[in-house]
Formats: sequence, C-alpha cells, structure tokens
Amino acid sequence: MSTNSDEAGIYTSIQQKKYKGIRRRKWGKWVSEIRVPGTQQRLWLGSYATPEAAAIAHDVAFYCLRGISSPEELNFPLMLPAGARTGLSPRSVQNAASDAGMAIDAQLSSTNNTNCITTNGNEDDNNLYWKTSWEGSDQSREGEALSISV
Repeated sequence: MSTNSDEAGIYTSIQQKKYKGIRRRKWGKWVSEIRVPGTQQRLWLGSYATPEAAAIAHDVAFYCLRGISSPEELNFPLMLPAGARTGLSPRSVQNAASDAGMAIDAQLSSTNNTNCITTNGNEDDNNLYWKTSWEGSDQSREGEALSISV
C-alpha cells in the first residue's frame, strides 16, 4: 500500500524532464560524464547544482566528441555555444563542457529560478521542473540572451 508521500514523489518524478547523460547524487547535486568514443574511458564533466547545467555540459561534450547528425541527440540543441567544435582533445572537451555547465549554473542561480514553472501552484522545491521555450510553452523570460563562450 502506498502513502501519499510515495504518490507525490512518483507524480513529481514523472513531470520532471529526464536529460541525457546526467544523474542525481543522493545529496542532491547533479553530475555528468560521457564515454570517449572508441575507448573505455569516461570523461568526467563535473558536478552541478541544477540538472540543466549538467545537461548542457553533456551536450557540449557530446558535440565536441561526436558532432551531431540530429538535434534529438542533445538535451538543448539550440543552446550549444558558438565556439563548440569537434576534434578537441579529451581534456579540452572536459574544460569546455565544465565551463558551459558552470555558466548555466551561475545564470540560473542569479535569476533565482525565474525559468522554473511550479506544478499544482506550490512553490515547493520538489515540485519545480524545467520548461524550455521550444517545448510549446508560451512563457519565456525576457532579458539578456544566453552567451556561453568556450
């Protein structure tokens, strides 16, 4: 028999967007890593306060290591930094991805979650999830455009 808190947790997790290449640590931080193509080596991309930052780091690393043939391969295909390019060394990929992820974390912290939409009208942290503007939402944040340099 499930309790209300179990049902609320399932409800919240269903509504949260699942990003590629990231996972949440037990203590709440979001981490990202990626395999280097053709090797068994994993490339650590960092630990972040938000899932979006970890997802951007993964996108940058994915693009730098593999390029893209389809936008569906990335979490945020419209947010790749202009300077992202293929053919970098694993260390350079790691630095570029980490810089991009930290920039997103800093931007999201400075806006105090203005890009988060609440579910059920609650301001509770457990009910916050990310809604991107290209997912059919007519809500968008006005202001300075995102600029990430690598």
